[in-house]
Amino acid sequence: MMNYTAFTLDNGLQVVVHEDHTSEMAVVNMLYKVGSRNESPGKTGLAHYFEHLMFSGSRHVPEFDSALERVGGSSNAFTNTDITNYYISLPAINLETALWLESDRMLYLNLNEPQISTQKQVVTEEFKQRYLNQPYGDAMHHLRRLAFEKHPYRWPTIGERIEDIERFEKADLTDFYRQHYSPDNAILCIAGKVRVEEVKDKVAHWFGEIPRSLHAIPRPPTEPAQLKKRTSRIAADVPTDALYKVFRIPGRMDRDYLTCDLITDILSVGRSSVLEQTLIKNGSVFASCQAYVLGNVDPGLMVFTGKMEKGVPAEKAEEELDKVIDRFKHDAFPPNVLQKIKNQAEAMETFESVSLLGRAMKLAYYAYLGDPSLIQEEFDRKLSISAEEIMEASRSYLREDSASVVYYTQKTDRSVSKTNDYE
Repeated sequence: MMNYTAFTLDNGLQVVVHEDHTSEMAVVNMLYKVGSRNESPGKTGLAHYFEHLMFSGSRHVPEFDSALERVGGSSNAFTNTDITNYYISLPAINLETALWLESDRMLYLNLNEPQISTQKQVVTEEFKQRYLNQPYGDAMHHLRRLAFEKHPYRWPTIGERIEDIERFEKADLTDFYRQHYSPDNAILCIAGKVRVEEVKDKVAHWFGEIPRSLHAIPRPPTEPAQLKKRTSRIAADVPTDALYKVFRIPGRMDRDYLTCDLITDILSVGRSSVLEQTLIKNGSVFASCQAYVLGNVDPGLMVFTGKMEKGVPAEKAEEELDKVIDRFKHDAFPPNVLQKIKNQAEAMETFESVSLLGRAMKLAYYAYLGDPSLIQEEFDRKLSISAEEIMEASRSYLREDSASVVYYTQKTDRSVSKTNDYE
């Protein structure tokens, strides 16, 4: 278990400190509890867009990256459905510079027209290049829209439509900033060659006077139960058909989430996995196939996706995939298969603990989930899951009435570009 000390400032900022005196470096990881799940229809992509704006300078820091580079530091960030995470690596002796930079943009971010326009162009170009101009690039847009009716998970982090991003005005950004970028909606993890008592003083100095947000954060709407299989056909200029099939699974903190994660590990991880051996190595339908879970805080999806061999329709591929899933649900698998997956999980846990940045991110994320101690608790829980639990979960969650399927097909003269039908 990683050593850590946690405390909370009077303004609600949660702080986690991880001392590692074997390194000369420090990591400052600031997690904000905001992602695309906090957006609303017509204003999607705002959390990701705002991530870009956070590097546009603040009242006392005209150029964030330049100020950090002068003290030997580097930074980056990412946004997903549930959180936005900013991280800085720098020599531990310059820790206070990172705290100054983070505190200044938490309280005094520049939201002026030049920055807004510049970052809007950057984000819309990213939308075009990664999602609109790539083969299969918009597949998850279609899949999420099909699988979710009410919850904001129905659009990807980049946003539902590029028009949403183009319409953002300064008032939208100011409201978002005031609501979500406050100490009581953030978790700060500091790791490296630091001492807890010194960190407490520095954090109190740089963040203690920043006020809490006065704006309540509403909960996302609850997704209604799915009672029937849903399908959608997308025709596009792609080299082969592709299949995207998802099943509903519990949220990140539900007991069954880890069991569902193990299901996809057994089916998809490694060259000896079920999907690799059955559908790719010894099959003639799939050119590639994988399975994974979306690690969403709210109930999410188990995803099966693959590209077909030339000329093979996606519907045929689904038939073959369904056979594999059905066998998995009803035929016991050898004990050594589960043990191998658990051994791989232990190896990955060890690998992830090597990086100081990885440890800082993990501590911040599990603090967001409820408590950094969940890191060890969850790991122990995963290693204790039995084959019987996995079989039971597969029968509970891999049901056709909870499935949503996108057939992403090659465009022909008779193709309809986009159709939806519900079985």
